[in-house]
Amino acid sequence: MAVEELQSIIKRCQILEEQDFKEEDFGLFQLAGQRCIDEGHIEQLVEIIQNEKNKVIINNMGWNLVGPVVRCLLWNKEDEKRKHYFLMLDLLVKLCNPKELLLGLLELIEEPSGKQISQIILLLLQPLQTVIQKLRNNKAYSVGLALSTLWSQLSLLPVPYSKEQIQTDDYGLCQCCKALIEFTKPFVEEVINDKENSVESENEKLKDELLKFCFKSLKCPLLTAQFFEQSKEAGNDPLRCFASEIIGFLSAIGHPFPKMIFNHGRKKKTWDYLEFEEEEDKQLADSMASLAYLVFVQGISIDQLPMVLSPSYLLQFNMGHIEVFLQRTEESVFSKGVDLLENGLLRIEDNSLLHQYLEIKSFLTVPQGLVKVMTLCPIETLRKKSLAMLQLYINKLDSQGKYTLFRCLLNTSNHSGVEAFIIQNIKNQIDVSLKKTHDNKWFTGPQLISLLDLVLFLPEGAETDLLQNSDRIMASLNLLRYLVIKDNEKDNQTGLWTELGKIENNFLKPLHTGLNMSKAHYEAEIKNSQENSQDVQKSKDLCSVTVGGEEIPNMPPEMQLKVLHSALFTFDLIESVLARVEELIEIKTKSTPEENIGIK
Repeated sequence: MAVEELQSIIKRCQILEEQDFKEEDFGLFQLAGQRCIDEGHIEQLVEIIQNEKNKVIINNMGWNLVGPVVRCLLWNKEDEKRKHYFLMLDLLVKLCNPKELLLGLLELIEEPSGKQISQIILLLLQPLQTVIQKLRNNKAYSVGLALSTLWSQLSLLPVPYSKEQIQTDDYGLCQCCKALIEFTKPFVEEVINDKENSVESENEKLKDELLKFCFKSLKCPLLTAQFFEQSKEAGNDPLRCFASEIIGFLSAIGHPFPKMIFNHGRKKKTWDYLEFEEEEDKQLADSMASLAYLVFVQGISIDQLPMVLSPSYLLQFNMGHIEVFLQRTEESVFSKGVDLLENGLLRIEDNSLLHQYLEIKSFLTVPQGLVKVMTLCPIETLRKKSLAMLQLYINKLDSQGKYTLFRCLLNTSNHSGVEAFIIQNIKNQIDVSLKKTHDNKWFTGPQLISLLDLVLFLPEGAETDLLQNSDRIMASLNLLRYLVIKDNEKDNQTGLWTELGKIENNFLKPLHTGLNMSKAHYEAEIKNSQENSQDVQKSKDLCSVTVGGEEIPNMPPEMQLKVLHSALFTFDLIESVLARVEELIEIKTKSTPEENIGIK
């Protein structure tokens, strides 16, 4: 019945001119064709489509059947009629109006979600490529529309993180990336082959669309993608292969990555279209950072880089990209920033990175980004690597650069452990300066005193939370102890002895007072906790203790006592070092230079 109904509609339309087809005819054709598919009359439908007499009708109306055929292919994967569905799809792609087909195929690609996204993309990429190649006008626009639609759908798929996830490829992203490269290649080749023959404006438009696609791909999935280690396995890494092809496309269409990387951020762009410059301002930072990582860390096409570029020049251009990585919160992304920084720093000799580089914003924001990773990242290996990279960065700077960075981090880190790390580095630099025969003004004399003003003080005087700031306080005391031992009052190379009164008033005396207050408070809490422990044990309830104005989370009494005793131990440790420092100061101020030898 459905076949007869379709033949009747076709017979009526055969006597009409193409321009006389009505909207009603399209609707009736679609309904009858859909019924033929639903009732399984595929072979008869294929015969109708192949009939030369129906050529005009199929050209105008046949695209309406693509959706039902595609859905049958997706839903009926074991159907014995699948070969007829594929034949029918091929015929419709061959015979239908390519403009209508293009829009119809893109609508089908936009429909699904989840794992069906990759299924329909893999099914329709080849037909979509064929349809676009049949278009005579506005091909660049059509390519751009198709690539944008495909990318938008692929960006919804989760990027596989581990090697196992990449191999299983549950959501089909890796398969789609490989297929997308094959889909794009003919259009890249068209740009290459038509550089001399085609209309220049159309060729430039096609290049522009391909360039946008490459940038989008660098951002997603490649920004968050993880790659196999560079070994024999690297050739089997589908995402790495995708990255390599994308970088190859950039070079092929006239935008080799060295030019892309080294012109990014400059006033003069590597592209000419105003439309694309606007695109760059909004979306390009992540893409360029991803490109830099792929080239410098993964080594993809790195042989194209000029060998004459100095390590500091390369680091300067990569620091902006490293900053972009470190601003992200995804571990898979900011870890790339740490890797890219390591790659740049290992090329540079110690103490050779000029302090003038710190006038560039990213040279200060990157170490601040490392501090955030060190203090906030839940993954221990990344925290440790970020700490190692901060130390490596410090090692590469010249003396004035180290001095400037120390001041910056002491003012911005707001973390006792980080401040202790910086203070230890200050001590190391003072030690190097005192051992050198030539004068280093940045870690001796007035410059050092200015730096010590940020170290040897308590932020809130005697009321400073000594437990929270214990790392910083211990590091400061150890630094002061070192200075007292190494620098004699007569030599006063560091300037310590002229500032001793200020240090005592701003640091040592408030610390004494704070220790007495803190110890008294914690001893009282221990006493209260012990007095209440019997009642708590009887009820077997959890109890709470307020320390420093904040309530310790509910825990068993024995655990609370352990915490309180640990705090007291910390205060005792600080007090013992403080006493030793004051003892050394007294000895030094009353002894002759000869008597000071051997004091530790």
